Amino acid sequence: MPAVPISVVLFTVLVLVTGLERIVEMVISTRNARWALERGGVESNKRQMPWMITLHVGMLLAALVEVWVLGRPFLPWLGWPMLVLTLASQAARYWIIGTLGPRWNTRVIVVPGLPLVSRGPYRWASLRHPNYVVVAIEGIALPLVHTAWITALVFTALNAVLLLGFRIPAEERALADAAAIGTGTRT
Repeated sequence: MPAVPISVVLFTVLVLVTGLERIVEMVISTRNARWALERGGVESNKRQMPWMITLHVGMLLAALVEVWVLGRPFLPWLGWPMLVLTLASQAARYWIIGTLGPRWNTRVIVVPGLPLVSRGPYRWASLRHPNYVVVAIEGIALPLVHTAWITALVFTALNAVLLLGFRIPAEERALADAAAIGTGTRT
């Protein structure tokens, strides 16, 4: 049996650490959702959460399967820049989480009486949903660290359908409803 290339082992560690980071995010999200709901937060579009979770877990698993089963190589000219983008995505995600504080969670919850956040990445009006930009970048970059291009393409397409077709419209409706009564928060 041939030896497993060290790059495959390191990529596997990267994906597993990313998976652990997602678990940490879910703990933060659950705590923050509880905070929002205790303050009268109203949740919208609950049906999309299982799809989002499935898509994100699927991306991690698919990247591993593609690299291990299809023998995708590590190409330094692609892998190193994609690793930088992946790590930058993680930093940006925690900038977003820190900016929103207890308002950040993975669900669409609007807390009555809270003004929109306008600091951090939210200070740029043209970047209305920075978390989704980060997710899109990471969804391309992480698989491409080890040339899992099928995973990158499929995740990007499915993520675009989920975000543009369901999640962002649900958030926009929730924010519009909140704005109509002078309240709101962003995710």
